[in-house]
Amino acid sequence: MTDRLAKPLIRAIAVIACAAPAVPALADAVDESASAIDFDLSDPHKDWLALAEQPAPAEPGYGPSLPAAPVTEEPSGQRLPFGRQVGAIKWELGAALVWVTGTNIAKVSREGGRRFHFQDEGWFGKDTINLGMDKLTHAWNTYWITDMIEARIRRKTGATNAGLTAASLSMGVMLYAELWDAHKKSSGFSFQDIAMNASGAGFSLLRNAVPGLDRKLDFRLLLIPNKDIYTPSGTRHYRQMRYLFALKLAGFEGLEDSPLRFVELHAGYRATGFTAKEEARGDPRRRRPFIGIGLNLNELFFHERPSGWAGRAASEALQYVQVPYTAYHAD
Repeated sequence: MTDRLAKPLIRAIAVIACAAPAVPALADAVDESASAIDFDLSDPHKDWLALAEQPAPAEPGYGPSLPAAPVTEEPSGQRLPFGRQVGAIKWELGAALVWVTGTNIAKVSREGGRRFHFQDEGWFGKDTINLGMDKLTHAWNTYWITDMIEARIRRKTGATNAGLTAASLSMGVMLYAELWDAHKKSSGFSFQDIAMNASGAGFSLLRNAVPGLDRKLDFRLLLIPNKDIYTPSGTRHYRQMRYLFALKLAGFEGLEDSPLRFVELHAGYRATGFTAKEEARGDPRRRRPFIGIGLNLNELFFHERPSGWAGRAASEALQYVQVPYTAYHAD
């Protein structure tokens, strides 16, 4: 009887002895967040097979430490490849291209299209259709698009070389729009437009590269309402426009907390006498550079960075748009 009990007992002890070295390895293979079965039988009131959290495995007393899990976050504060930056804003870039495509399909359908052709549109001469206002529109559009793209890339990746990528992408978007112009009856592919696009992207690069320059200088559009409030196209559209540089005294050391922080100095350009109605009246075609003084609405309403999305959007918009009747300009 004793022999019959002893033999199975010896076998069980041998199996346990062989399995014991494998227990630590099996414990290490269990995920830290997984649940394990608690076989604590010390408390008779507990369930025999209660689920419990697996304690963190002890650091091994021998051998090299296991490597840490790789970090998958985008690196910040360093130069990143062009492709990675583009990939970070692929949806925004796609939306911009869809917008350009949609608006230009509508224009071609309305005005009529033709084969690809070039057109020498001139610069700011008196013989140009819009006295150069369309050229400043190209510069300003490329400028704010570059700024928006750079801000998105920096926010998503922290890349320090986002400016060059943003300038390249905005130039690409505007070149795509120019290819549409090349098929319109009312315009054509213009190298003057391409040059003004480059100037807008270049100013964005400069403004964001020089420390503190964005606090001191803005490039803005001022739209003066007409009897229709806003005219979306044609010479009357350009007649509403004034483009200006705003020098913000709030950006200068020593003035940021003084009453002069609400003051801006303006220098800009507008044109008159080129609409059909003005020409019918015999008004002279005039190019009108101007200077003036304005009110810094960002300092007035958003001296502290706004926390809500609406406040942030309004503060950003005021860097690119001058609100009508908030400045005095003299030709």
